[in-house]
Amino acid sequence: MFMPQGLSFLKRNFYLATETTFIPMKKTTTIMAIAIFFSIGPLSAQLKSTPHCPPFNIDFLEGSVSRMYPQSPFGEIVNRLPCYTEAVDELSSSGCGGVYFKDKGVYFHTYRDYIEIKENFNGTMSLPLMGANRNMLFKWLGLPATKDFKWESYQMRYGSLVLFFDDNGKVNSIVITSKNAESLRMCE
Repeated sequence: MFMPQGLSFLKRNFYLATETTFIPMKKTTTIMAIAIFFSIGPLSAQLKSTPHCPPFNIDFLEGSVSRMYPQSPFGEIVNRLPCYTEAVDELSSSGCGGVYFKDKGVYFHTYRDYIEIKENFNGTMSLPLMGANRNMLFKWLGLPATKDFKWESYQMRYGSLVLFFDDNGKVNSIVITSKNAESLRMCE
């Protein structure tokens, strides 16, 4: 048998039940929304991407560092290798503008068209020249075009490869340039 009185009882109790449970839920939801809103602000600063560069690969016979050449433009180097530590405008007062990867030991001097590789280079080389003894270079490069006590220059198809030596006769700096050794003006 159907009792209309029973439905009104359920209706009244359902209203009381929802009123007591939803009002505290509204307060909790509001507090959580405010907390989330204020916590998202600092998180956006942490979402900055760090530039990623593949390991540098030097090809001495081709005259490139990761397929970037001594005559590669400033903008192309910055775009293709975004993990540089310093970029100096080519029109600087010293005339030695370029893109520098000091932590990797690679310096692109774009204004003067040469790449300098220092002792702290980390990456791969087509020939193991860094740290090589001066007497061992002939088997890889032949006779030097120009020779001095502290450096030797080798004529390559792209220009010149200049090797600098420490007091023990070991290579401690390498320059890849599209020019010949006589016309190369190096930065300090």
